[in-house]
This record gives sequence, structure tokens and C-alpha cells, in this order.
Amino acid sequence: MAEIRIKNVAKTFGAYQALHDINLTIADQEFMVLLGASGCGKTTLLRIVAGLATASTGEVWIGGRRVDHLPPKDRGIAMVFQNYAVFPHLTVFENIAFGLRMKKMPNDEVTRRVERTATLMHIEQLLKRYSGELSGGQRQRVAVARALAMEPDVILMDEPLSNLDALLRLEMRAELKGVLADSKTTAIYVTHDQVEAMSLADRISVMHQGKIVQAATPIEVYRSPAAEFVGSFIGNPPMNFIKATPAGDGKWRVAGEIIDGPRTDRPALQFAIRPEDIRPAEHGLTATAKVVEPLGAHLLVTCDVDGRPFRAVLDSDLTVRPGDTLTLAPQADRIRWFDPETTLALA
Repeated sequence: MAEIRIKNVAKTFGAYQALHDINLTIADQEFMVLLGASGCGKTTLLRIVAGLATASTGEVWIGGRRVDHLPPKDRGIAMVFQNYAVFPHLTVFENIAFGLRMKKMPNDEVTRRVERTATLMHIEQLLKRYSGELSGGQRQRVAVARALAMEPDVILMDEPLSNLDALLRLEMRAELKGVLADSKTTAIYVTHDQVEAMSLADRISVMHQGKIVQAATPIEVYRSPAAEFVGSFIGNPPMNFIKATPAGDGKWRVAGEIIDGPRTDRPALQFAIRPEDIRPAEHGLTATAKVVEPLGAHLLVTCDVDGRPFRAVLDSDLTVRPGDTLTLAPQADRIRWFDPETTLALA
């Protein structure tokens, strides 16, 4: 079992607090993605789990064993970095075998593990080549294979695909998820790329300003964001937000339109809807098209609604031009409501 428990972890750098009381449990064999913008603390948290940084307060447990006082080599982990960190003067075989040689494993066991992980990563035909002769995608496969060859309880990955081109990233994402499922390894993966997070994760921990704002499945994070930040960060384009004022009896006025909403005595709420959950209709929000972007299967239309930017993803068969007036109806079961003071979602 390689369950990871992060308990009350905080990290300060002088007067700056990088992490605030982080609590997170990652199940055995779970693929957890730490997602957030640069500076949110996700890499700092990963480095604390790895033992490359020390928490100011808190505990880290792996497989029922407290490890925050142990050096990285004794934690049962392997790490894949953003840069490839492969040795250009060694063959692919010796790069993958490097950690095993350091542990003084028998040659037959080294060979077994190297060949197995090379096959998993589809680089078995490259074992005799020097890593300096490889492409960027091949080098990243070598780095992942080297980590998997250690047969770690936990594998930690810090934006390992960010240096690859778009096509290679797509290919590696698909392979990486399958490989880690086959190896039955618990994984923590750091990225700022929401597409990577949504496609890879069993759960996503969305981080903002040193805190975990929401930890949930990709669909839950997308459909039911726990805070305005999550709705605005997840999704491309992000959620639309419009101020709503009470119209009595559980109804709210949104840009002049009356919409059913939560029964609450709050003086205002934030109405939120994703651009793809909006359809043209006879009744709805009055919008003026400002920018129309044909994106193949759909149109991305940026509108003005009550003086605010408002985006809608519409069928590409529609004819929409800048300046057109549209009536857009939000899908009722996809509307979300947020408290403007706390920025948190209402149940």
C-alpha cells in the first residue's frame, strides 16, 4: 500500500508563506494532479513530499509510515523532472539502469527491470543508443522509464511534458496514464496545463495562493467548481460570471432576465455558466456579439451582456456576425451560484 497523507503542511520562506495548512490524502495507486498557476505552491508541495524541501510545519506519511524526517532515498519514491535529466554520455540502457546500479542490484535483475520498463515506454529498440542522439520525446520516455525501473511506491512528476511539442504531449499523455495504471504506482503530477490535468487525473487538487481550493474528480471540478477561482481557471474558455440581484421568491435578476435560483437572504449572488452550456433561444439573456471565432466544430462568440464580456460556444452552422443581437438561454441544470463575499459556491 502506498497511500500518501499530507497533514497540516505549511511552508514559509522568510515572511512569505508559500503553503497554508495543506491536508490531502492520496489513495494507493491513485493518480493525483496538482493543478494551478505559477507561484501557487504546487511544486513546493511536491518537493516536500519528495524530501527535496522541508516543511515548516506538518507531516508527510507514505504507506502508513511517517517520512518527513527521512532523506529522499529512504522514502520509496522516484521523481521525473521538467528537464529530462538524462546523461548524454550513457546509453539508454545505462540511463535507465543508473538508479539500480547505485543500489548495487544484481545484473540479471537490472536487465529484467530495464527491459521491462523500456517495453512499457516503447523504447526497447533504443537501448543501445546514446541519449544525446535522441529526440526530446524519446529522452522524456527514458526519464520516465528510469523512474519506473526503481519500482517505487510513489512516482512524483514535475511538469514532465512541458518541454514537448503539442503532438508529442498528446501521445505521451495517453501512454503515461496507461503505463502508471499497469505499474500500480501511486502518482502525484504537477502541471499548470488544465488539459493535462483533466485527461490524466483520477482526482485534481486545484491550488491557489498556497491553498488547495478543491480536490475532486475532473468532472466534478469542471461541472461543480467549489469556488469562483476554480470556475475561472478550469475550462477554455472559462466560466461566465454575472452579478445577480434578488427578485423575490427564489428568483434572481441576471442582466434583466429573471432566473430561478437559490433561496437565500444574501443581497447579491454571482450567477455562473460555462460557455458551452448556453444556447440561442426565444427567451434569455440579451447579448451583442463582439468577436466571432470559427473553431471548426463550433463558434466561440464573445458578447457583451449588461456591459460585461460573456462567451458562448455555439454550433458552427449558425451565422453570427459582430454586432448581431443574440438571445442566449443558459441550461438550467448547469447554472452555478457563488457568494460574492467568500467567492465560494452555494450548495
